[in-house]
Amino acid sequence: MPHFEKTLVWFRRDCRSFDHAALSQALQHSRQVYCAFIFDKRILDNLPSADRRVAFIHASVLELRASLQALGGDLIVRHDHAEHAIPALAQQLGVDAVFANHDYEPQAITRDEQVGAALQKAGRIMRTFKDQVIFEKNEILTQSGAAFSIFTPYKNAWLKQLHATEFSSLFFHDIEAGRNHLAPASSVGDTVPSLQELGFADASLSGLALPAGMQGGQALLDDFLLRLRNYDQARDFPAIKGPSYLSVHLRFGTVSIRMLVKLALDAMRATDGGSKGAAVWLSELIWRDFYFMILYQHPHVVNAAFKPAYDALVWEQGAPAKKRFNAWCEGATGYPLVDAGMRQLNQTGYMHNRLRMVTASFLVKDLGIDWRWGEAYFAEKLNDFDLAANNGGWQWAASTGCDAQPYFRIFNPVTQSEKFDPYGKFIRRYVPELAALPDKQIHAPWRYASLLQDSFSIRLGTDYPQPLLMHEDARKDTLARYAVVKNPGNGSIKDQ
Repeated sequence: MPHFEKTLVWFRRDCRSFDHAALSQALQHSRQVYCAFIFDKRILDNLPSADRRVAFIHASVLELRASLQALGGDLIVRHDHAEHAIPALAQQLGVDAVFANHDYEPQAITRDEQVGAALQKAGRIMRTFKDQVIFEKNEILTQSGAAFSIFTPYKNAWLKQLHATEFSSLFFHDIEAGRNHLAPASSVGDTVPSLQELGFADASLSGLALPAGMQGGQALLDDFLLRLRNYDQARDFPAIKGPSYLSVHLRFGTVSIRMLVKLALDAMRATDGGSKGAAVWLSELIWRDFYFMILYQHPHVVNAAFKPAYDALVWEQGAPAKKRFNAWCEGATGYPLVDAGMRQLNQTGYMHNRLRMVTASFLVKDLGIDWRWGEAYFAEKLNDFDLAANNGGWQWAASTGCDAQPYFRIFNPVTQSEKFDPYGKFIRRYVPELAALPDKQIHAPWRYASLLQDSFSIRLGTDYPQPLLMHEDARKDTLARYAVVKNPGNGSIKDQ
């Protein structure tokens, strides 16, 4: 790589000052390095004024700036359209190049192409680097050179390639050695717009257990490492503190994926026979790489089924479907675990992974509603919304995606409730109108309507909704709906 006099590092979904590919490369190959973050109007203008994600990013950007200042540099912050702001800032600073990290979403790729073209026209270059994943694009392929579409063989190939490399020396990106090349505060602007100036209301994150920035990510990681050994057992129960809660930090890059993978590997090697919890966690991190690869290789999945045959599915439409969809969104389906999951999402912006599967399955395979409706709702509400993972998860639940849940496997919302919230603790937290019910009755209250009214003064249809439909009937409708893509070799029908 040539040496540059001045370089601008454009931070995007990588709000950290350590193990940062683009920043490390810029410090190695430039005499002076400026840093910038753009609050992109093209994204922000479509968000509600109380969006928690903007509050999270804003707090993380403030911390990033302070961290860069402690290293001897600074962070220039703009509120503009990125495709205009970056070329203009590059002109203003007189840089030779703009460095950034890869983004795999179709709209981001188009944005980067526009920025790159504008820079090239002005005699500058743009270079991007792999940072938010371990392996990307075409790095993990089948023996015939094709992209994987099934997770397990992808995972095996991923692990084989990882173990064939010197992980620590190959992947980690040093910042400290080149910190003297960071450009200090400049005359191009040294203030960070407030949330109000960005057009957003203050959104307190403290009550949501959502600490922002690098320090917040590290605090959550430290806590999770104490629980990692039991992750494989605890992660499926929403009433238990089982997950890492790091997904939003992975989404905005306030933690390093390389650090997390190394910690998982260390934990697997540290005990006799390895830690099963760490192995399962590593598998989840590999799923993340897998979905990024799928999005890059098959960008059509953003608007259509990964498996084209599944676009033939006929979904429920019209006013009745819209009414049921609204009930699902509001957590008023009459199925307590589904409702608890949706209310958790609406109140906090977080939803437990098991409940993402349960609520998605209910929308698609009980209510018969297009998975894209649910995908869009989650995109609006999730703090950790990531296009690749959200699309992959919804297509998995709808059986339309790569390596998806077979269409004939249908989550039973009552069975899932009894299995993963056996004592109703999670339901009671988010569906308090049922809190007085005994554990046995709380999962399917319509079965005990007389008891509810006589012993607990709970009237179904008034105090808590009647079920929108019966799962047993919906299951039959789903099997009929999916008959257009039925493969006789798929096996027996299962209700989970």
